[in-house]
Amino acid sequence: MSAAEAKVAPGAIELNSEIAPVVRLIEETPRDRLLEVVAERLRQGLSYRELLAGLLLAGVKNVEPRPSVGHKFHTVLVVNSAHLASISSPPEHRWLPIFWALDYFKSAAARDVAERGDWSMSRVDESALPTPLQSPQAFATAMDNWDEAAADTAIVGMARHAGAMGVYEQLFHYGMRDFRSIGHKAIYVANSWRTLQCIGWQHAEPVLRSLAYALLMHEGGNPSQRDAEADRPYRQNLEIVDSIRRDWRAGRVDGVATRDLVATLRTASSQEASQHVVDLLNSGVGPQSVWDGLLVSAGELLMQQPAIVPLHAVTTTNALHFAYQTSGNDQTRRLVLLQNAAFLAKFREATHGRGQLKDVWIDDLQTATAPAPQNVAEIFSDLSSKPEDAAASMVGYLNETEDPRALMDAARVLIFLKGNNAHDYKFSSAVLEDYYHVSPEFRNLYLASNVFMLRGSQGPDNELVQRTREALGA
Repeated sequence: MSAAEAKVAPGAIELNSEIAPVVRLIEETPRDRLLEVVAERLRQGLSYRELLAGLLLAGVKNVEPRPSVGHKFHTVLVVNSAHLASISSPPEHRWLPIFWALDYFKSAAARDVAERGDWSMSRVDESALPTPLQSPQAFATAMDNWDEAAADTAIVGMARHAGAMGVYEQLFHYGMRDFRSIGHKAIYVANSWRTLQCIGWQHAEPVLRSLAYALLMHEGGNPSQRDAEADRPYRQNLEIVDSIRRDWRAGRVDGVATRDLVATLRTASSQEASQHVVDLLNSGVGPQSVWDGLLVSAGELLMQQPAIVPLHAVTTTNALHFAYQTSGNDQTRRLVLLQNAAFLAKFREATHGRGQLKDVWIDDLQTATAPAPQNVAEIFSDLSSKPEDAAASMVGYLNETEDPRALMDAARVLIFLKGNNAHDYKFSSAVLEDYYHVSPEFRNLYLASNVFMLRGSQGPDNELVQRTREALGA
């Protein structure tokens, strides 16, 4: 870069010098040339890790997570999902998700200009930073008070001095605090942590500033000073979380308890759902069976209404499960279980304004199981026009095979070839990952219930596929 190109506009955030040229390349290359230019840079030595970092940072620098932590901001939320799809895919398809995400960034940045007047992250106020010792408490106080300016400076102090795990222990807590933006806050916490683990903590500061700003999104007055419905489950769960027995992690795996939780979540209020989880844990049921119930319930809801709200019940449960697996704080882990149950009740309630739920249940897939298909291609051929048949065939296939990888590879590749929005990547990555988080008794039903929002083989190809392959010379 020339000296002129390297100059930072007054007031603009200054990125790590090693990655700033990559971000500038993504920002300034026209959309109709970006894939070709990036392909050439890869041939010249640009690494996968550098490109992934540049893609994430271009998003957090240029796209505002307001008025909702979703919509155009999916350009940031989808980066980890594209990364997971890429590293899990057959080698010949490995660049397709990342190149799709590059193109998606350009469309999201254009939307941000149209909607928000070309928002860009500004430099932090260095004079207002708390001391390293004060930063964690300053951040907690700012978040509790929904104070954006104080949270911005405190999270920078933590990024520089608190260590990755110390920072994210607090962020897991605040990511599950309220039911706004249909789960995107929890999703952003999980996905940002996971991407930073790949690209390096040296890039954390702008990501964490964007994340803190996103977590404080709200409507109306200060939530700390009113009793909003979105905040109520958390406040209620804080009152009951300590009633869970001390050795709650040592419980038994119990399929009957899982089915009981699924049945409860079909009608329960958020408060009743959380209390049911407390009762299960106190009766000796282990957290694995609770997670089985939460994951299966999300899949059942999607089967009943294959649409955007149940899709987010699935991806939010994936994110909260990741927080549960990653956090080392006992209270946070218990709260995640209670909040996830409450959120599923909220997701079910949110579907009512978007049409009727089909009168189908997860066990219907077991009784409707079709003979195992001759090959995986049959399942995805049916999916385009006969999704119920595809779901039944999938159960039959999974019950007969000891290795589901061929089916998973086919599902991923069809997302690359046929997918055209961020939810294709977010959803498929969550579902294919969570298959292994569900107990064997339920995992085949879980995956089949989610087939309704995967891509069938009969749909049109995404036009970026051929362009990416030509750019890479593949």
